Amino acid sequence: MKKFLLMTIVLAMYALAGFSQIKWDGRVGVNFSNVTKMEGTKALPGFTLGLGMDYGFNESWSFQSGLMFTSKGYKVKDMYKVRPVYLDIPLLGAYKISVSESTKFVINAGPYLSFGLGGKAKYDKGGDHKVFGDDGWKRFDLGIQYGIGFELSDRYLINLTGQHGFICPWDVEIGDKSKNMNFAISLGYRF
Repeated sequence: MKKFLLMTIVLAMYALAGFSQIKWDGRVGVNFSNVTKMEGTKALPGFTLGLGMDYGFNESWSFQSGLMFTSKGYKVKDMYKVRPVYLDIPLLGAYKISVSESTKFVINAGPYLSFGLGGKAKYDKGGDHKVFGDDGWKRFDLGIQYGIGFELSDRYLINLTGQHGFICPWDVEIGDKSKNMNFAISLGYRF
């Protein structure tokens, strides 16, 4: 079912590519991720990179999506670091406000889907294990994504993004139904 959903979204994005209102961009950035409701965890720096899409309905409203490779996770000081890597697919509504002739302020929000690709938990005293496995994290995550940003000269993008998951990332109950959370700053270039 998850593979079917992923393929449907990818094919829908490909089908939209035939419309002239679509703009594509490449993005790269840094993020800070953690989990909620779990004592002793600290934010872990990571990365986000991928391909974004903007389908404009008019000058102000658009649909934004993409395929983003994102590291998430958390650390517990002097114990271990957990760093899963996901393929994120945001499905966002965006509102754009013209600040000047060549600059737009953008506000966006909507759900995101994440599919776990890999990652490891590394212990400070040595040893590691795969995050996604028989007794590890769930490969699917779903949540809300929100952000603000700027479009400069219709080519350059600056985005501040937040994500808050709805699904506990692991099968074993640790804490009080912890969820992924992630904050990122990214730069992009529109093709």
